[in-house]
Amino acid sequence: MAEYRLTTPLDDAAVRRLRAGDRVLLSGRLYTARDQAHKRLVDLIRAGEPLPLDLSGQVIYYVGPSPARPGLPIGAAGPTTAGRMDPYTPALLERGVKGLIGKGRRSREVREALARHGAVYLAAVGGAGELLARRIKKCSVLLYPDLGPEAIHVLEVEDFPVIVVNDTLGNDLYEEVAAQA
Repeated sequence: MAEYRLTTPLDDAAVRRLRAGDRVLLSGRLYTARDQAHKRLVDLIRAGEPLPLDLSGQVIYYVGPSPARPGLPIGAAGPTTAGRMDPYTPALLERGVKGLIGKGRRSREVREALARHGAVYLAAVGGAGELLARRIKKCSVLLYPDLGPEAIHVLEVEDFPVIVVNDTLGNDLYEEVAAQA
């Protein structure tokens, strides 16, 4: 297992060298999106409409941040279960997304799409939303403010800690750990 410091947007070379189990500290911009935001984006794709943001090289964090306390950019910002986004994920990977952050396992279809499109699934530690929020320097709503905390936000992060679960070769950290146990 290696350790990397990466800055978004991610390029192909950086993503392709990552392996399941590697630790990564991300800096730069992350987009947040959960179920309803994913559905809206994929509905646009299916309708042949342009997306309201460029996803090339971007990382999507599955989070619905809580309100910020005075003087802070964001409240608790822990990951949500990634599997709920599985029906929408392949279409977004086709649009250039290079990283996805959440918790829990991904479907076989998503793992195959990650390998096909040269992208990775990264896990953030569940239950550590307050600690993860300390790595978020700015937060602003970008799209779909009517969704409240599930709107698409832009986060500016510094050394945001994640672990590679699924890499571009089709490896799965959860399966590797289970096989060793």
